Amino acid sequence: MIYDVMIVGAGPGGYIAAERAGARGKSVLLIEKAHLGGVCTNEGCIPTKSLLNSAKQYVHGMEAAKFGVHFDCARFDLAEAMTWKQDVIETLRKGIAFLMKKHKVEVVTGEAQFLDRQTVSVNGNTYQGKNLIIATGSSSLVPPIPGVDSSQVVTNREILQITELPKSLIIVGGGYIGMEFASFFSSVGVEVHVIEMMDEIVPMMDMEFARLLRKSIDKVSYHLGAKVEAIQGNTVTFSSKGKSTALQADLILMSVGRRPNVQGLEHLRLDIRRQGIKVNEQMQTNLPGVYAIGDVNGESLLAHSASRMAEVAVNTICGQRDRMRYHAIPWVVYTLPEVAGCGLTEQEAQKQGFPVKTATMQMRANGRFLAEYGKRAPGMCKVVVDADTNVLKGVHLFGAACSEMIYGAAAMIEAELRVQDIQQIIFPHPTVSEVIRDTLWEL
Repeated sequence: MIYDVMIVGAGPGGYIAAERAGARGKSVLLIEKAHLGGVCTNEGCIPTKSLLNSAKQYVHGMEAAKFGVHFDCARFDLAEAMTWKQDVIETLRKGIAFLMKKHKVEVVTGEAQFLDRQTVSVNGNTYQGKNLIIATGSSSLVPPIPGVDSSQVVTNREILQITELPKSLIIVGGGYIGMEFASFFSSVGVEVHVIEMMDEIVPMMDMEFARLLRKSIDKVSYHLGAKVEAIQGNTVTFSSKGKSTALQADLILMSVGRRPNVQGLEHLRLDIRRQGIKVNEQMQTNLPGVYAIGDVNGESLLAHSASRMAEVAVNTICGQRDRMRYHAIPWVVYTLPEVAGCGLTEQEAQKQGFPVKTATMQMRANGRFLAEYGKRAPGMCKVVVDADTNVLKGVHLFGAACSEMIYGAAAMIEAELRVQDIQQIIFPHPTVSEVIRDTLWEL
């Protein structure tokens, strides 16, 4: 049998591609070497958010007295939190399996060997397809630091399987993944140090918001502008401003980025760059009938980007015009408090030559936010607008609930709405989302 679509990798790119293609009557083969859901469901997005939610519940329990709710003793139990995390993962795996069955997708478990652009081998069996979608994802980048192979050094995969909390933790890398782990562990009583090479954490974030986030997660010790020189056992040596420092911890988390999983693809003569497989707006590679979606192409390393890329690829295969657009992809850092953004930061807009105007508003000015989190809870909204056209270019949110609001900003930016257009939209009251509209009135 020659399948209409063969997909290698069952993460949020691969399984969505399989679901969409199957729903349109295509014969689909989905190949996954481990578990359905890929890294996101099993080793990334979902388990980290499950644990972060446990930590947030714990923190809320300790802080509940100010709302008139009292607990005798709030206690965090790692084993129970891990059980909760695993139950969430397994439930989602079953849900994905159901979707594959519903849309008549054939699922094969095993590692794919790419024979040519239309043929793969799995477990000694050969499969062929008219179209091939590569959705092999990415892996944790482990830089060539002397001693990085120490038994105390872990990546996101291993740290999500620990059975007891370390007393102390060093996180190498202050990006969004590193900061989510810093937020979790510091919230449940672990001594945390973050070592970041750049001058500020989460470099892709608006600079003002990055500073706010760092100050809000104040139980963490930050070492910025620091370069790790060596690791010896449980000791990390780094240099900053000409000074060398050695830190010790029970565990060392390496969180310095991701690398595309392109191993075994070289002989296909794909155009592979350092960031990943080169694709066009339709997710097509330089080989006819071969597509690359998600982290493996390096264009946008976010689960929801991979899912949208999957839809673009399937639509292209089915003859429907579509293209991937990157200017309105929302992102979230699921720390306590959360940070979210979409579109351009003020700094990015200025670099691109836009004459911009901005406005900010404290979340405590919002009635719902004040009622639920109090006047001391950190929170802010910032909007970035093209000063000439009045078109919204960016929205940045800091504070509780912003992960659930940022999609609205994405819709506004995607639609190229002007400030006056958004001011005419009626938002429900009282909701925290009103802060976006109210901030635009501050311009």
